[in-house]
Amino acid sequence: MQRRYTAAELSVFTRDEASRFVPSGNGDPQQDAALAWELLYRLEPELYDRLATAERLHPGVVEWLPRGVDRIAEVGAGTGRLTMELIERGQHIVAVEPALALRRILRRKLAATGHGSRAQVIRGFFDQLPLPDDFADLVVACSAFTPSGEHGGESGLAEMERVCRPGGRVAIIWPNHLDWLAARGYRYVSFPGPMSVEFVSHHEAVELAEIFYPEAAGEVRRRGSRKVRFEVLGVNPPRDVAFKVLTE
Repeated sequence: MQRRYTAAELSVFTRDEASRFVPSGNGDPQQDAALAWELLYRLEPELYDRLATAERLHPGVVEWLPRGVDRIAEVGAGTGRLTMELIERGQHIVAVEPALALRRILRRKLAATGHGSRAQVIRGFFDQLPLPDDFADLVVACSAFTPSGEHGGESGLAEMERVCRPGGRVAIIWPNHLDWLAARGYRYVSFPGPMSVEFVSHHEAVELAEIFYPEAAGEVRRRGSRKVRFEVLGVNPPRDVAFKVLTE
């Protein structure tokens, strides 16, 4: 996937985005995977959405989330992989997403399902959430938070906790760097059972594997199925959560 973009395409970033993702003023997406992903979100958002739609969360993760809460804030919402699951769990959802192209897709999905009035999609970054203190009962990020400053880090975690009310829960779904989160008071839960990426067809499984999982593309082609185990792709399944309940 990194070979899809070059430094010439960094101009797609807004000033705020560039200050976070290319702070030195230059970068090479062919050497920096995180930068390549940021370009994907802005240059080919529909391609990203096809992948995210296929990478479904473990049902245990969704059931673990609190139900019937007043307000939920989701950070790094993307095209709504988690947002659409949150609709039935809170009275009001605020989905924060920096990339305009992804926000447009998410708003379109919400409108199509009749949930546009219950979920608000806004622009924002991990380190500067446009929400007041103690705003939400649940503050959550799915496959978006990392210890690096541009995708969370110390300032992003502090912002998520600032926005969460006392007694509420901050949750990082599909986390990486568990030791980093554990050192900051986060507990861990994981849900068992086999999991697969569920593409719409075998043809799409091969097409997207060639882009996102090239080392596994041959095996995906050989198996001839639209469902591909995460292990075949060399990816940890979205089955786990790191979380903290804020003290009252």
